[in-house]
Amino acid sequence: CFFRKGKTPRRPPKKPSSNQKDPVGVYCRVRPLDADEKESCIEVISGSTIQLHAPDGLKANRNGEFKETQYSFKKVFGVAVSQIELFEEVARPLVADLIHGKNGLLFTYGVTGSGKTFTMTGCPGQGGLLPRSLDMIFNSVGPYQAKRYVFKTDDKNGMETQNEVDALLERQRRENQPSVPKTPSSKQKPEPEFGDMIKPEEACKADGVDEDSSYSVFVSYIEIYNNYIYDLLEEAPYDPIKPKPPQSKILREDQNHNMYVAGCTEVEVKSTEEAFEVFWRGQKKRRIANTQLNRESSRSHSVFIIKLAQAPLDADGNNILQDKSQVTVNQLCLVDLAGSERTSRTRAEGSRLREAGNINQSLMTLRTCIEVLRENQMCGTNKMVPYRDSKITHLFKNYFDGEGKVRMVVCVNPKAEDYEESLLVMRFAEMTQEVEVARPADRPICGFAAGRYQRNQERGGPVDRVINCLTNPHDDVTLPRLIEALEKRHRVRQMMIEEYNKAADMVKAMLQELDSSLISKDNFIHEQTSKLGEKEKVIHNYKSEIDRLEKKIKMQEHKIDILQKTTNIYEEDKRSLQVELETRGQRLQRELCEKRRMEQRMQGMVTDTQIKWEKECERRVNAKQLEMQNKLWVKDEKLKQLKAIVTESRTQGRPEPPPRQTQPQRPSREERVPAKRSASPSPAPSTARRKPSSPTPSTSSSVSVASCISVWEQLAAQDRRQAHHSPSTTPKLGSPARLVRTRDVCWVEEEEASSPSSTFDTATPVRPLHRRSRSAGGEKWVDHKPASSLELDTVLQPIIPNAIKVSVPSEKVLSKCDKYVLTHQEVASDGEIQTKLIKGEVIKTRGGGQAVQFTDVETLKQELTTGPSRKRRSSEGSPNQGKERTDGDWTDVETRCSVALEMRAGSNMGPGYEHHGYPKRRKP
Repeated sequence: CFFRKGKTPRRPPKKPSSNQKDPVGVYCRVRPLDADEKESCIEVISGSTIQLHAPDGLKANRNGEFKETQYSFKKVFGVAVSQIELFEEVARPLVADLIHGKNGLLFTYGVTGSGKTFTMTGCPGQGGLLPRSLDMIFNSVGPYQAKRYVFKTDDKNGMETQNEVDALLERQRRENQPSVPKTPSSKQKPEPEFGDMIKPEEACKADGVDEDSSYSVFVSYIEIYNNYIYDLLEEAPYDPIKPKPPQSKILREDQNHNMYVAGCTEVEVKSTEEAFEVFWRGQKKRRIANTQLNRESSRSHSVFIIKLAQAPLDADGNNILQDKSQVTVNQLCLVDLAGSERTSRTRAEGSRLREAGNINQSLMTLRTCIEVLRENQMCGTNKMVPYRDSKITHLFKNYFDGEGKVRMVVCVNPKAEDYEESLLVMRFAEMTQEVEVARPADRPICGFAAGRYQRNQERGGPVDRVINCLTNPHDDVTLPRLIEALEKRHRVRQMMIEEYNKAADMVKAMLQELDSSLISKDNFIHEQTSKLGEKEKVIHNYKSEIDRLEKKIKMQEHKIDILQKTTNIYEEDKRSLQVELETRGQRLQRELCEKRRMEQRMQGMVTDTQIKWEKECERRVNAKQLEMQNKLWVKDEKLKQLKAIVTESRTQGRPEPPPRQTQPQRPSREERVPAKRSASPSPAPSTARRKPSSPTPSTSSSVSVASCISVWEQLAAQDRRQAHHSPSTTPKLGSPARLVRTRDVCWVEEEEASSPSSTFDTATPVRPLHRRSRSAGGEKWVDHKPASSLELDTVLQPIIPNAIKVSVPSEKVLSKCDKYVLTHQEVASDGEIQTKLIKGEVIKTRGGGQAVQFTDVETLKQELTTGPSRKRRSSEGSPNQGKERTDGDWTDVETRCSVALEMRAGSNMGPGYEHHGYPKRRKP
């Protein structure tokens, strides 16, 4: 026979226990400053808000601004809050939920040295959350605790129950078993008693404890060190020769998909003192170290697990119901997380550095899990939460999936050195508040009547109270009392049997009545069934008709779908065509706008160019008119002088009547309307002169005319000579400026000669006034000098006062100025640096922008000085030095190298010499 291997059935998805969700409760506790610390960076504003402000050394963030941040929590506990107030607000609701059958998780989080261990454990006289939680549990369920070993762990995160006899045998076997040798750590002095931590007046208990159930408390204590789990309550035999290191534990999943530590020691405790003694026994094994930030710094995450096993009593209220399905196990986990720390502050090395890295890595994994949970809940995503990246998150993943309430106490140290790390802690804590955890469902009811335990106590109580006294064979008092109690119990049982029989007879009578009523109802049901058959036939006919109509409807729906798809296709084509039409319309509109802007720009440029050329033409016409007027005036003067000479010769021969004045007299300069001059300065400097009056013919005018002509000719010859020697600096004789100066000199001399008291003398021209540069006035310049320009080490430097220096010009800068200069540097062909200053005027365009019209270029050339040439010339020191060199004098290296040897094309002869040397042009 062959067996077919079946596949592993897929695990059904775990349904949430409830649709209602509660956010993670985050509380904040501020530690008081030490005596040597003065500056605080945390301020409690209200009962739920704190404010962080940077200390004096870090008062500026990246933007250079002072930044204060506020963070809100469910409640904020200041430095004056006591341990009992913190417990009443944070841990008491979790303990009450544990007693009423719900799980809970409470962990402390913060920077190293912020008071997490003090908050969880406390000190003598100021017990923390853990001892107060144990005290509340035993104060509430103490009278209803089961005997030891009645509840027994099954090593699979579950509980089993056994009867009183088996529990008694288990206790005797454990008492007779030889004790296991303990480690040397147990020989240390015991810690202070538990009573010193909690005052009697501070004891509290839960309300609404189920008296019809029996309870038992189990505790376990583990630590997660370097991402390994170690059992702190494990009592292994100690070998002083070869001590074995503690073995790490592994995580497993039980049948309810809850995570637990396999092989972890669970100790059943019956009192607060016993539980706290177990806690201190494990606390001594916990790894702590002395660091620069904390004298007793926790190097691992500690988890103290309190399990409360609960089972209902039987109908008599005497013994526990022997049904494993009715046993419920709830747990409260109190976690003291190791503090996050920076190695730059602790200066850790070796194993301490590795410990700090593992601590920070596990805390970072916790933050990542919280962030993914928050994103999944707020954004509706289904990302995988990385619980398995760390043991601390893998152990408590069930709580975040809805197996219990989660509370977190954030401890902060207000000293200035912890500001940056406290800022990260606050951000993580504020983000954790946004995560919601499903509310756990209530436990099922066992089905027994309530008050069983109270009735059993009124009847005399169980016989189990005296069973322990029978172990002594010489006890003569216990046996008669036991017989009396058994007789009383027998009478009570007989009474209960009679009551039971009466109740049974009554129930039988009621059952008979119910049977008769049921028979009548069966007959009625039979009749109704026959009618129902007829109705079913009618319904069947209706169903067939409905099926036919449904098929017809499906066919019509299929046609409608086809038409709908066709309509959608047409609508898509219509939308695409509309979009294309709109796109083309927008493109056409943009082109029209661009065309209009271009037309306006071109029209503005044409208008500006037209105005510019109109001004230039007007200037040139005015200059030409002035030049022509000067020429005409000179000619008129010459004609008048000739006329005067002719008239004088005629007068000496015979007297004639005065001639008629046929030619109109030239008006004086004061009477003439001055011509419009160009705005541009004249090439030659102007001279301050005195305007003469209009000349009148007289008898003495011959002397002045002759002198004027001679002076004019001398000045013209002198100008020609100056123009020959320095043509670049002296203006031409025929230029309008030169004519004006000559004309003015003639006018001055004529006026002086025509006056009766003056003699012929040449007028000295007045020194021209220096015209101030236009850039030195109220004009503003834009000095555009690229960043790559080199500074010149010359005496003459281009300096432009009242200028805005920029490396890249912008429209905003150009709008503030009316002049523009660009510094341009290049390397000339001879290897020298040549700097050009390109000047221009900033003109506002009609479109609202600025344009630059270049008007002038100034060149500054820097020559690199070199030492005297080492070339030896054959002509040095010769008597022919200073004369022009001939071809025979070229004996230097450059001349000799300039003779080339070449082959003449088309010649049958060999290579010939051809002279290619030319006299080298020397630099000035």
